[in-house]
Amino acid sequence: MILMAGPCVIESWDNLDFIAKSLKKYHEDGRFDFYFKASFDKANRTSLDSYRGPGLEAGLEMLAKIKKEYGYKIVTDVHESSQVEAISKVADIIQIPAFLCRQTDLLVAAAKTDLIVNIKKGQFMNPSDMKHSVLKVLKTRGCDEISYENSRKHKVFLTERGSTFGYGNLVVDMRALKIMREFAPVIFDATHSVQMPGAGGGTTSGDSSMVPTLAKAAAAVGVDGFFFETHPNPKEALSDGPNMLTLDQLENLSETLIKIDNI
Repeated sequence: MILMAGPCVIESWDNLDFIAKSLKKYHEDGRFDFYFKASFDKANRTSLDSYRGPGLEAGLEMLAKIKKEYGYKIVTDVHESSQVEAISKVADIIQIPAFLCRQTDLLVAAAKTDLIVNIKKGQFMNPSDMKHSVLKVLKTRGCDEISYENSRKHKVFLTERGSTFGYGNLVVDMRALKIMREFAPVIFDATHSVQMPGAGGGTTSGDSSMVPTLAKAAAAVGVDGFFFETHPNPKEALSDGPNMLTLDQLENLSETLIKIDNI
């Protein structure tokens, strides 16, 4: 089972290192293919005043230090084509944010690296239409035929993180997992799927109590892995706190997901 976990955004070195150290068990557990996740910049915050992160240079420097110290594989977001080269020197997965999932130049630039490209499905996208985003990466890598096997071979993942539903809420259509898994490996992002965009009065709110419910449902449907944002104290997190799991919650939930996946 692929497991991507870590803080939403890099808040400080001490916070990043504490979370990284707390996730060591997943790196050492042979049941998981573990990737440490953290963003150096959150370019799509609700408010201009919201915390975004330390930036490209400082953020990648800290992620490189985590990689060297703990031996973790790294996943981080990219927002502009100009960032790809620098990210490729540190990350193992380059992640395309949901609102940029159709951005051709960004997808092509990511595809020119040898990294896994994880494309988050836009909240506004029909899951079957995500095949076109996958094909942009596949064709750049010399493959004209889309299939689950070819996407896996050429290292293209899709991530489900909910769809826009009315105002200030997201909903997960579990059919999307099956639809997208016909042409690419699928990761389920359980923490972003419980977001309530803009519902916090200039910030994004959410309901983390629903994370286990959605994650267990996704495991039952069948996915290739999970994405969780976690924090020692989500109430104090500088980004996406209402959606995040505590480190203890992640440990309990991951064991349940392994059992469901084995079934």
